[in-house]
Amino acid sequence: MKNKVELIGYYGDDLVHACSAWTSTSRDLNDEKISRVGKLLNMLASNGHHTPFEKSSLHFLVDTDIASHIHLLKHRIGVSINGESARYKEIKEDKYLIPDDWSEYWQDKLKHYTELGNQLYHEVIQDLEPMLGRKRVKESARFFKTYNSQICADVMFNWRSFAHFLGLRNKPDAQKEIREIAATMLELVKGIEGNPFKHTITAFNLD
Repeated sequence: MKNKVELIGYYGDDLVHACSAWTSTSRDLNDEKISRVGKLLNMLASNGHHTPFEKSSLHFLVDTDIASHIHLLKHRIGVSINGESARYKEIKEDKYLIPDDWSEYWQDKLKHYTELGNQLYHEVIQDLEPMLGRKRVKESARFFKTYNSQICADVMFNWRSFAHFLGLRNKPDAQKEIREIAATMLELVKGIEGNPFKHTITAFNLD
């Protein structure tokens, strides 16, 4: 199963970023000021004045392998992440990712290894629950879960943090799986009806 990304909501737009910057002078808007939004955002981004870009938010739901989830967790400033936890429930749907750039031989090996781990995960819960209790057996049974196991993660960035995330993860030397997640996130944002972040995308050279 491939990783999946859904944009479930957003707040803000180019004008919100611009008005945040104009707070230091005047937030009063007219047609002339609005026409300068793109130029202003380019100036802010190119000169490292990124605080105004913290005033928006982008909210995603991601089905992600655990290895990529760890990549997401490393971005903690201006990022809110809540992930599906095997500590609080037994994960019944054993989703996992098989790299599509592996040979068929190694794909089959990883599939077998993962499915064995999933089988043992459920077996140990059933077998040791009477001795360890439901809470402890669930949290320790996770040791059978592999890094390619998929969980659901709720991820929200402000734009400044989103641009930082893309700068690290949406690039050729990033791990393929997290790179694909980052690229999909960006395409979803670009595809928002009306393109509300058009000038911001250009300001950060993401178009």
